[in-house]
Amino acid sequence: MKPLEGLRILDLTRVLAGPFATAILADLGAEVIKIEPPRGDEYRHIGPFRDGESALFSLSNRGKHSVVLDLKAPEGQALARRLAAGCDVVVENFRPGVAARLGLGAEDLRRDNPGLVHCAISGFGQSGPAADLPAYDIVVQAMSGWMAATGEEGGAPLKVGEALGDVAAGLYAVIAILAALVGRGRSGKGATLDVAMLDCLVAMLPTSHALHLYANAPVPRVGNRHPFSTPFGAFRTADGHVVIAVLSPRQFAGLCAAIGRPEAAEDPRFATDELRTAHEPEIRAMIEAWTGPLPAAEAVAALSAAKVPAAPILTLADQLGSDHAAARGLVSELPHPRLGKAPVVGQPVRFDGQAPRAGTGAPALGSGTRAVLEGLGLDRDQIAGLVAAGIVREYEDA
Repeated sequence: MKPLEGLRILDLTRVLAGPFATAILADLGAEVIKIEPPRGDEYRHIGPFRDGESALFSLSNRGKHSVVLDLKAPEGQALARRLAAGCDVVVENFRPGVAARLGLGAEDLRRDNPGLVHCAISGFGQSGPAADLPAYDIVVQAMSGWMAATGEEGGAPLKVGEALGDVAAGLYAVIAILAALVGRGRSGKGATLDVAMLDCLVAMLPTSHALHLYANAPVPRVGNRHPFSTPFGAFRTADGHVVIAVLSPRQFAGLCAAIGRPEAAEDPRFATDELRTAHEPEIRAMIEAWTGPLPAAEAVAALSAAKVPAAPILTLADQLGSDHAAARGLVSELPHPRLGKAPVVGQPVRFDGQAPRAGTGAPALGSGTRAVLEGLGLDRDQIAGLVAAGIVREYEDA
């Protein structure tokens, strides 16, 4: 199942947000031509490394062709414009204004290709007083409300333990690109997309929105508990913690019975979710009096038998080593030009029972240069001249 087969994408992105988006599109069958500077995408030089190959680059650039093209040179810019003229989508994550200065902005490219979908990903958008701020994930998390809402109750703000701003922008970029392509199918016209990491993170705060916009209340840091519902969080056990998530009176009654306190379900202090949240310390003490002496696995088994949502807290290694992860195929291996095979975690959605994945791993730097330029009609001598001038570079696959 390759639903985007036949779609051609020019990828002018680097590091994470843009490459994350275009890797998903490659999984779904699109042909992705990645333009890299002579030294390559910065992620090629950031560890961890396996046999000299960057893990971060390998994970976020599967299924692409690498073309080395110096966009600082007018000849390189002209070649990029020729490539864009034959593409359905261009994705870039330059600083706002840079693409236009290179002649690769939406207005320039759609003049020659009116059906082009041009997607610009940035930290703070193409307009607004913050547009020129540096687009680092921690900066965007700090300014979005995520860090203010994350952390232990009464403690310092914390960033989420992953580059959430980059990943969120990549996902929203994919959504927007696919929507624009559907629109083009109806109207014949392309679209200019402005995807900002900050906007994407702000959009992903529904609980905080409910507090601020509807309840006129501040957004508190509550650690692992839920600001509205109780008991909902992580509870101490003999060998770690267990997560319990109770939202309904039936679940609460089941919990009380499972921990040997059935009378607590009739306690007027705990009659509603709101009242339970008001009395969270008492409920926590009651639960941990039961969970505290038990191993986490035993507590989870007893709660699950009572149909109370509960789970152990697993590491990534635990999860990827689980039977469930194996059954779902969460990790796969793709052919890699230097590693032989490289593990990847591709797009996870199943189409008719299968999760489409790219056919190859991340490309060697410049391994697609010759084939792509020949596709533009350049002959061997012309390509040799560009190589000699330092405009393009070729690399061997192995």
